[in-house]
Amino acid sequence: MIDLNMQNVGERIKKLRIESGLSQRELAESVGVAQNTLAQYEKGTSKTSIDVLAKLAVVLETTTDYILGLED
Repeated sequence: MIDLNMQNVGERIKKLRIESGLSQRELAESVGVAQNTLAQYEKGTSKTSIDVLAKLAVVLETTTDYILGLED
C-alpha cells in the first residue's frame, strides 16, 4: 500500500502553482474549490478528492502521479 505524505503533496501543488504564475485564488477557482481549501491542500492539512486532484493535474499541466509524489 502507498503511504502518501500530504505535506509533500502540498509542496508540489504550491511549487507548480507558483511556476504557472497563478495565485491561490486563481487556481482554486479553476478547480472549483474555495481559496482556503486550496491553502489547506498546500499546507498538507487536507486531502483532495480524486476529482480535484485530476483537475489540478490538468490546470497545472502535470500528472496526478507527479502531484502525489509517485514520480519525479
